[in-house]
Amino acid sequence: MVTSRLARVCSVAVAIGLVAAVTGAAWVQEAAEPAAADKKVELPTPVRKGTVSLEEAIQARRCVRQYEDRALSLAQLSQLLWAANGVTGRNHRFRAAPSAGALHPLDFYAVVGEGSVEGLAAGVWHYEPADHEITRLKEGDDREALARVALGQRQVATAEVVIAVTVEFERSTGKYGDRGRRYAVMDAGFAAENLFLQVQTLGLAACVIGAFRDTEVAELLRLPEGYRPMLLLTVGYPKANPVR
Repeated sequence: MVTSRLARVCSVAVAIGLVAAVTGAAWVQEAAEPAAADKKVELPTPVRKGTVSLEEAIQARRCVRQYEDRALSLAQLSQLLWAANGVTGRNHRFRAAPSAGALHPLDFYAVVGEGSVEGLAAGVWHYEPADHEITRLKEGDDREALARVALGQRQVATAEVVIAVTVEFERSTGKYGDRGRRYAVMDAGFAAENLFLQVQTLGLAACVIGAFRDTEVAELLRLPEGYRPMLLLTVGYPKANPVR
């Protein structure tokens, strides 16, 4: 009888243990889901009619290297990425900036600091134009590290966001041969100017940077094989009284 009672107690203990294990596993899975969801963020719908004219934006465009310590909104980041590479037509081949053969060899990455974009975690975010969303590829604030590989240019560290423009030449050379490399470089220029002019309409400031160590930038951004950094664009609110 004692043996039977002991067996029943053991059975209950095992059952409780199994329930606890299952519940614990479910809790762990549930707790992990927000972190996974945080890696992909749907961006606000971009505005397609603004209050600043094209002529005003062109007139105001200047390279600014000193920024206020003031966060951008997610809507502003959305607008910038859309202006550079967003979908503007009936399918994903129709984009904001022209591209030879509509091949679009460019990719855009936003390097975001802690608290530098409202509601967005620090990290390296990749823009996905077809869905107008960003995916976090790497956690943490890499602006200081990026400034070091950009030959110590301090505006890279102090900008709220650094947008990296990269190219995969094979998307263009596959159709156009060696001349596709020239077309891809032209594409980068078109997109960067779009982005630069959009900066002006948002009351922001920017600076284009082309001096950096390519391999180290690629490693820092964790670019896929074959992707090469073309330029960096630092973005923030312009400092009211910059030191000259």
